[in-house]
Amino acid sequence: MANDNEKNLIEILEENLEIDIGKYIKFVQAPQCGAIATFSGTTRDTFQGKTVLELRYEAYVPMAIRCIKSICSSARSAWNLDSVAVAHRLGPVPVGESSVFIAVSSVHRADALDACKFLIDEIKASVPIWKKEVYANGEVWKENSEFLERRLELGKSVEVVAGRVCSGRKLEVDEHRKKGCCAGKVKVEDNGSTDSCNGGGLGG
Repeated sequence: MANDNEKNLIEILEENLEIDIGKYIKFVQAPQCGAIATFSGTTRDTFQGKTVLELRYEAYVPMAIRCIKSICSSARSAWNLDSVAVAHRLGPVPVGESSVFIAVSSVHRADALDACKFLIDEIKASVPIWKKEVYANGEVWKENSEFLERRLELGKSVEVVAGRVCSGRKLEVDEHRKKGCCAGKVKVEDNGSTDSCNGGGLGG
């Protein structure tokens, strides 16, 4: 586990710091790895016909980092990964800039691609990072569709506290490697753990 932690780079960046994509790609590079999969979540200029000026992010940083570490552990238990890097910005993120970046390396591409999709889906569904969309004619706090789906999935077992969804359940990845790239599914099992993270706020 200690070795895995050394091969994880998880950073929540302070306001007005852009994501250095090259830094995270370099972190996951290794001579034994034939694949690096990346995801960059970028602010787009419109949403449902409204002009978007920027996104603004807030986070409960200590819990966000713990949650991302837990998600990385779940990914490592399901796929053969070498290194994982996750960066998320706070504060304003203008149109065209990245708010979240993930890089994953593995010997074979299927592991890296599947894990990369799992990581971004889980970060958006369960990490306490909140997003406000700022339009030309107003602004609104937004919940990600992944977060809403997770809340429905958990149903009555979830307690909403201070705008966050909290539960003591642990995420596990169903066996799916035979189904091909990016066919991962997530199931929720109650194991009584208080350290696991399953339920954030508005997501990344």
